[in-house]
Amino acid sequence: MSKEHTQPGTPSPSSSEESPLSSVPPAANHEATSMRPSYTSSGPSTATDRATIGKSLQIKGEVIGSESLYIDGKIEGAITLPDSRVTVSRDARVSANITAREVVIFGEVSGNIRASDRVDIRSEGSVTGDVTAQRITIGDGAFFRGGIDISKPGQQKDRIVRADISANGAQTAA
Repeated sequence: MSKEHTQPGTPSPSSSEESPLSSVPPAANHEATSMRPSYTSSGPSTATDRATIGKSLQIKGEVIGSESLYIDGKIEGAITLPDSRVTVSRDARVSANITAREVVIFGEVSGNIRASDRVDIRSEGSVTGDVTAQRITIGDGAFFRGGIDISKPGQQKDRIVRADISANGAQTAA
């Protein structure tokens, strides 16, 4: 009695039973199985550890969690992901206080941001509110109106800087 070995996702030629995907050509069946996300337990968080709020979604309330969040829709309320990354896309509109490890902004945020590591406001981004972080980057052309508190780990407030920054220039008072 000999068995033929086949690759996963390929029907066995000696099989007399119909596969549930038998109407799908073998190549399409392979493509469908290879496009599934792969989950591994090695290493820190991966792209599969990211939640997404789509363009058509609007959330009013509090978002709390432990995985990274990509926002493409609208949120009003509060976002609390202290050990994760929050990314606000170009199309996103966020009217919320954000607490996260890292915040990257391409869209519009109205609210205070508290990051344990860094805040990155890209050139298309807009922030109206106070920012507290160890590091902050404001790209050319970005809009920022509020206060900046650069804090070191384990310390309270070091220094507060009030700033209005836009593509037209910057006005800063310490």
